[in-house]
Amino acid sequence: MSFPRIRRILAALLLSLLLITSTTACATKAPGRFDTAQQESSRQRSGQAVAKNATQGSEFNKLFPSDGGGYDVVFTQEKKGFSEANLKKDGKVVAQLAVSDTTSTPTTAKSYSNSTKTIAGYPAKTLGKTKTSILVGKYQVSAISKDPSFTESDREAWLQKFNLAGLSRLK
Repeated sequence: MSFPRIRRILAALLLSLLLITSTTACATKAPGRFDTAQQESSRQRSGQAVAKNATQGSEFNKLFPSDGGGYDVVFTQEKKGFSEANLKKDGKVVAQLAVSDTTSTPTTAKSYSNSTKTIAGYPAKTLGKTKTSILVGKYQVSAISKDPSFTESDREAWLQKFNLAGLSRLK
């Protein structure tokens, strides 16, 4: 075999190798198991920045109901404009309790304007079969059933256990 012929074969092989690696490197990968969740999370947060004058979540914590009657209130999340706790009975989460400042989401507060239901004198609404909320000034107080044993009447009772007068005085 002559030297120019070997060079042509070698050049063809290198060119083929280059084409294979470049198409593999540019190919789009199938999304990983966390990529879809990350995209959804990023999409949900767009346009939902917390207002600068939103109340700190730590201000809400002292207004949550106390433990008692076989129930434990376990705080799970606190950030500007929001605080959340799990309500546990016998170590099992039966409900979530939350307070959120509607300053960042004014349509939430407006959604109570047509409410015909009240709890403890505050406009209330039930969403689906698991969530009951009231509006105290600019604050939404919610109870969400996480167990079928925790009924709508339980949610209403726990909403009334919040320090609603204290919440109405927050600025």
